[in-house]
Amino acid sequence: MQPSKYAFIRKLNARRILNAAKVLASYYFSKATRKPWHWGMPISVSIEPTTSCNLRCPECPSGLRSFTRDTGMQDERLFQKTLDELASTLLYLTFYFQGEPYLNPRFLDMVRYAKRKEVFTSTSTNAHYLTDEKARETIESGLDRLIVSIDGTTQETYESYRIGGNLEKVIEGTKNILAWKKKLNSNTPHVIFQFLVVKANEHQIDDVKKLAEELGVNEVRLKTAQIYDYKQGSELIPSKTKYSRYYQQADGSWKLKNKLENQCWKMWQAPVITWDGLVVPCCFDKDAKHRMGDLKQTTFRELWKGPVYRNFRASVLRSRKEIDICTNCSEGTKVWA
Repeated sequence: MQPSKYAFIRKLNARRILNAAKVLASYYFSKATRKPWHWGMPISVSIEPTTSCNLRCPECPSGLRSFTRDTGMQDERLFQKTLDELASTLLYLTFYFQGEPYLNPRFLDMVRYAKRKEVFTSTSTNAHYLTDEKARETIESGLDRLIVSIDGTTQETYESYRIGGNLEKVIEGTKNILAWKKKLNSNTPHVIFQFLVVKANEHQIDDVKKLAEELGVNEVRLKTAQIYDYKQGSELIPSKTKYSRYYQQADGSWKLKNKLENQCWKMWQAPVITWDGLVVPCCFDKDAKHRMGDLKQTTFRELWKGPVYRNFRASVLRSRKEIDICTNCSEGTKVWA
């Protein structure tokens, strides 16, 4: 069994399992009745440490600096208040939405707080800030899963997407993490190389697997890329369709593989909380257009059970294709190739 799976299982208890069963039951009951019933609290939550980022990736609002919402850092007190409310039933906490988590100086303090609450934690990083000291602090924080974005095995390929990035820093940061895991005799974090497959790097898939094996990385995940303006094609779309979320039609235009059925598991179990306390329905609402509420003004339970969330779930069950953030959504299709 993978150490991260063991760490996850160890954090299970009767209350969390019962809550997950209630959420799952309410989801299937809602699909059957076409009405937005909901029992229980979220199973998984994504919390955004910051919207700041050091890179300029072409399909990322943080990289493009294209947000209309403000850039900032998650306030540790707001985080603690939120987690205090959610921790007893929460199975999984992701410290990521947009931005680079390690740019928030209090990020690992928040991980430590979640560890004290015995919540499984994960984050995604471009690994440019994993110095020797920060790597040691990461291991000591108790982080359960660390996803390292590495989209090329040569600098030329890597920086074609991770604009402004340095592959040597990514590899050095990964080595630092793995070295401190060994020094501290720690099974966590489970380290994953995430390889976002695009046309420029698809020839290096075998190379990244070899690199991961040489370094001692636990796992490699091949992720398909979300492309905002895909209908007329994009230079980012891989030539091998199994690595793409889109397919080319007879007229030359491109279409999302997802059929966008009127259902969405995320709406029942996996909300996103922005750095400033806004709750949005899922990770596809990157600019926080669909605001379910503000945790600076209300409790999570009030908005989770409230009319705004209920109406949004109803709209998903009624006609998901009419919701803008759903039109390029991968929910219900393969994200990992």
